[in-house]
Amino acid sequence: MSTISVIEVKTPDQLKQFVKFPMDLYKNNPYYVPSFINDEINIWNPNENPAMQYSEAKQFLAFKDNKIVGRIAVMINHKEEKELGIRKVRFGWIDFIDDPEVSKALIDTTINYAKEKKINKIEGPMGFTNLDKAGMLTLGFDKLATMIGIYNHEYYPKHLEKLGLTKEKEWVEFELQFPEILPDKIHKFNELISQKYKLKVLNFKSKEEIIEYVDPMFDLLDETYKHLSTYTPISDEQRKTYKEKYFKLIDKDYIVCVADDADQLIAFAITMPSYSTALQKSGGKLLPFGWWHFLKAGKKNDRANFYLIGIHPDYQRRGVTSIIFKEIWKLFRKKGVKYLETNPELEENKSIQLLWQDYNPVNHKRRRTYSLDII
Repeated sequence: MSTISVIEVKTPDQLKQFVKFPMDLYKNNPYYVPSFINDEINIWNPNENPAMQYSEAKQFLAFKDNKIVGRIAVMINHKEEKELGIRKVRFGWIDFIDDPEVSKALIDTTINYAKEKKINKIEGPMGFTNLDKAGMLTLGFDKLATMIGIYNHEYYPKHLEKLGLTKEKEWVEFELQFPEILPDKIHKFNELISQKYKLKVLNFKSKEEIIEYVDPMFDLLDETYKHLSTYTPISDEQRKTYKEKYFKLIDKDYIVCVADDADQLIAFAITMPSYSTALQKSGGKLLPFGWWHFLKAGKKNDRANFYLIGIHPDYQRRGVTSIIFKEIWKLFRKKGVKYLETNPELEENKSIQLLWQDYNPVNHKRRRTYSLDII
């Protein structure tokens, strides 16, 4: 009987193997969407990922018969421990073949790491921070993945549950089909809210005009989600990194910003054309020809993804979302977009889920993190 060996990633070549393993595992899967290879490699570089400056992490590869059969990363976010008092080992980037011995070896590696650090809880899959991908898919295995969601085989959660891990947090995702005609009541309500609170939609002529609003967007994110028990504020280093990493992919037309009569940003929403198919075709690379698939996806696409939304607490539950959705509807009509997929939202975050209630949302995906208390 073949034995499973787990080794720590130490060399650049091993890191590349770590990053590319899921691409081999899901090679013939029509729903899996790869990440950008270079971005995945840079995650583990302290000079590229600010979270590494206040975290410690290790990556591991599992082998069977001299072949890679699994991977996992373990992380400790010291900022989370300091600011929220949460002490745990996060695990993520977990992938494995359908072999219980492999998944057990990976989880045992995580448990041993936690014991070494004298920490009595593990949780995953998750990244370093709130803005990283999190949650193992438990519903929607036959749905195309998005750039911001983890895809996994249906057997993954079964393996973890057999190993004694239990549900910690749950996320839900929705698919919306936008109507051909926006009901009159939404137009009227939109005008009423705009006049009552003296609000206006900001129009950007170029992407550069958006730059001055990026930091206020991050401020609104903090204000919007700070009530969640697991949320930690976004650091200045993270803001800089996310600007550099994602700004190049953002289309100005897909950003809606709402300001008050003093020109203060009170709400924003970012949607993007779905780049899932483009990523599949490019194999996770922009060069030499991957950029062409992204260019095509940005120009002609009937599907979009909802990435971020922030609303100042003073304007939550006051109908501001009607302004945002009217603008999104106008854009989608112009671009030919018919379907919108939301980003993962914590099941407990009912206020965000209410945003979709008037658009016949279909809960087509669910995901969760699993945890285990170590005695």
